[in-house]
Amino acid sequence: MLPSLLAVLAHPDDEALMCGGVLAQHAEAGARTAVVTATWAENSPRAGELADSLTALGLSEPPRMLGYADHRVPESAPGRPRWCDVSLEEAVGQIVAHIRQVRPDVVVTHDAYGQLTGHPDHRYTHQMTLLAVTAAGLGQRYRDFGPPWQPAGLYLATHPDSGTGDLGDLLRRVGKTVLSVPDGHVSTTVDVRPWLGHKWAAIQAHRSQVERERPLPGILSRLPEEIRHRIIGTEYYTRIGLTHSPDSLTQLAS
Repeated sequence: MLPSLLAVLAHPDDEALMCGGVLAQHAEAGARTAVVTATWAENSPRAGELADSLTALGLSEPPRMLGYADHRVPESAPGRPRWCDVSLEEAVGQIVAHIRQVRPDVVVTHDAYGQLTGHPDHRYTHQMTLLAVTAAGLGQRYRDFGPPWQPAGLYLATHPDSGTGDLGDLLRRVGKTVLSVPDGHVSTTVDVRPWLGHKWAAIQAHRSQVERERPLPGILSRLPEEIRHRIIGTEYYTRIGLTHSPDSLTQLAS
């Protein structure tokens, strides 16, 4: 049995793009697999797209949406603050609550750059999740959110310098930055080609992004299948150990 997994991510579509293959693999193996998404309201169109994406990936759990506003789209959650403006205490507490509910062996989130494009919401999610996975195991912190739970490992979805390839060129063409880590920072490389059908269906579920020119789902949808498969067929992670438990995700790289 693969380890249970909770992905904590900034936006609807991050779950498909950043770690869709690993999510599909875990779900197929019967491991408890869930996703927390920081931005967009539960009654927004993108919430429906997120639900369709999780279904495509094979997850049985519904989306867990914190419901804050996207950094660049305030109307994504009317009346709520932008996620990156939420206080540290509130943001960490929200994530701690879901960690204690799901009780995952492994948590996955964005890397410190905020993925290739350095989106502010991605960076903030990285920072808050880093704090939350530690706080979740401390019984005297956030006592109203359930008994403590300490995940065994935290994995940061990332891209090595050598792995940007076609994708880096495509992002530069639409005026986006490309932020990658030295190859040595990648601890786990996962071949997700067996789950590409699930991953691509999940990406396509984000219809509002596929229809636009600059978002990555739209960029990918205009590519020949061979190039697209090359881009999304491998996922890269940096592991941050939280306990002395074995590296539970590296078994996926075989």
